[in-house]
Amino acid sequence: MTYTTALPWTLESLDLGRIDIARIRHNEDLFFLLCSSSFVESGSDLYAQNLVDHFADDAELQAWLIEHWKHEELQHGRALAAYVRAVWPEFDWDAAFARFWHDYGAVCTAEQLESCRGLELAARCVVETGTASLYRALHDITDEPVLKELTGYIKSDEVRHYKHFYRHYLLYRERGDFGRYKVFRAILRRVREIKSEDSDIALRHVFNQCYPHQRENEAEYRRISDRAQGLLRRHIPAEMTVKMLIKPLDLSPWMQKAMARPLARITEKLFLH
Repeated sequence: MTYTTALPWTLESLDLGRIDIARIRHNEDLFFLLCSSSFVESGSDLYAQNLVDHFADDAELQAWLIEHWKHEELQHGRALAAYVRAVWPEFDWDAAFARFWHDYGAVCTAEQLESCRGLELAARCVVETGTASLYRALHDITDEPVLKELTGYIKSDEVRHYKHFYRHYLLYRERGDFGRYKVFRAILRRVREIKSEDSDIALRHVFNQCYPHQRENEAEYRRISDRAQGLLRRHIPAEMTVKMLIKPLDLSPWMQKAMARPLARITEKLFLH
């Protein structure tokens, strides 16, 4: 299969001059969520290279990762950073991102990936579930027109990415030797990593840049980050998130019902720190 580098939308599609700054500038919770997201998305080239190396002999998946997925993820980062700069110009995005990149690079390593490539694709579905749900929530939270447009674009991209990773997961499952239990364990591991690393590192560096005098004040950091995460959790599309998260498990309807409560807890942890 041949992939094109054409993007479904571009940064130039957004008219940043139309931002209703008065409608959003006062919202510190949204600022933290948007800025931390811009950091993680802008670090996608490092993660993309890890995935490209991991799937070294899968030419089709490699082509999509290099020519399609990586470019779209980096565009998310550029667009979010441009929005943050337009609304909060006093925030030194470059300085904060440089410090984030230093810490993120130390944990975003090939060793994080599942040794079984089929299980890594199941884990990728977890990540895409988290991002699709994140941007769907941000889209629902905001009433600022340009941000609503941007988060709608990104959410659609992330859902499409999920479908692509899932399609390749099915191919690996057909010829793999891993069962449902191993898939479940891989999903849990990736949920824990999302909780403890990427987002927390990004939020912490936004906080440190905004409140340098509070850098060592863990209680204040938790107060602000918990408040932002609380806003996010109240708008998470729970049904969509659970469906996407458990799809690789291929559960029967009665099993889905029996696991409804633990699955809801797992889903919540995608957005807790």
